[in-house]
Amino acid sequence: ETDVTMLAKQGILSNEDKEAIIAGLTSIRNDIDSGALQFDDEAEDIHSFVEAELISRIGDAGKRLHTGRSRNDQVALDMRLYTRDELTQTDELLKGLLKVILRIMKENTETYMPGFTHLQKAQPITVAHHFGAYFEMFSRDRGRIADIYKRMNYCPLGAGALAGTTYPLDREYTASLLGFTGATANSIDSVSDRDYLIEFLSAMSTIMMHLSRFSEEIIIWNSNEYIMPQKKNPDIAELVRGKTGRVYGALMSLLTTMKGLPLAYNKDMQEDKELTFDAIDTTKGCILLFTGMLDTMSFNKDVMEKSAMAGFTNATDAADYLVNHGVPFRDAHGIIGQIVLYCIDKGISIDEMSLEELKAICPVFESDIYDAISLKTCVEKRLTKGAPSPAAMKEAIAKYEEYLGE
Repeated sequence: ETDVTMLAKQGILSNEDKEAIIAGLTSIRNDIDSGALQFDDEAEDIHSFVEAELISRIGDAGKRLHTGRSRNDQVALDMRLYTRDELTQTDELLKGLLKVILRIMKENTETYMPGFTHLQKAQPITVAHHFGAYFEMFSRDRGRIADIYKRMNYCPLGAGALAGTTYPLDREYTASLLGFTGATANSIDSVSDRDYLIEFLSAMSTIMMHLSRFSEEIIIWNSNEYIMPQKKNPDIAELVRGKTGRVYGALMSLLTTMKGLPLAYNKDMQEDKELTFDAIDTTKGCILLFTGMLDTMSFNKDVMEKSAMAGFTNATDAADYLVNHGVPFRDAHGIIGQIVLYCIDKGISIDEMSLEELKAICPVFESDIYDAISLKTCVEKRLTKGAPSPAAMKEAIAKYEEYLGE
């Protein structure tokens, strides 16, 4: 309809033909929507099917629908319109996931848990801090989607088969009617470009990688009893982790299809459809499922706190205590090493040692050591930007709220 409007504006079609074609197309769309009109499997493709149907309904005027365009630029347009819509939907789903992550962060700025390096408990953090890392990841994903949208939002209609057309088309007018930023700049590139799909598949692969990392952690947490989802088996997390390979596969497949193609359009490019459709459905489904899982998740707060204690996550702070009391840094670490070995031997955590036991290893310790190595102190002292202290997290949460409010 957009194209017909432009053709009439340029005097290529009469107003009478324009009205007849638009009325015919509208009736076809309504009949397809209601199920009154079924797609004919004998037809070569959807374009020739619609054109034949239009001619049978409105006569000769229907034959003028195809003026100044080719199937190549039509398919290129369809795929861009579809992708643009899917980019928007994916972005909305990511926004929904970020809202759930933010809610969990706000509720857990003082829910202590162990922070890990190499799957070993390293330092005490909070659930808010840990989830904040994923907030950053998924907001970068939204940024990538916005970039792709900006770059791909140009209209290929009017490029013809590859060399434009002799009709005086107004490509910019068509582009604006369809909500594009403008018309594509080169007619050969218009019909042979699949960069925007490769970029979208790449962005979805990254989203899936982020979801998969998060899933892996939930599976580990579940087995270690730090966090308990509704049932013991983290089914959704395992499914999401498994589906990631499918999306990677689609990206590699399209990259491989495109790598040897000369300009302009080649039939090989039809391989872009099936895998892209599957990857989009997979990614959207995974974001939605994962969001629901997080939203209903509950935390075993006391178990997590105990886990942080038992993991000697406060050992660094005990070393800092000694350094602040004049013990050289190297010596302090040696002393803490002895303390940890002592605790492992006794099956206790550092804060369960008596002052006598601590002093026996190093006389510098005084009773204020217990406050210095409490999880609360360990977390609260980490005030640098991006650190786990409630003060630093409050700043991050305010920034995230503003970001989601946009």
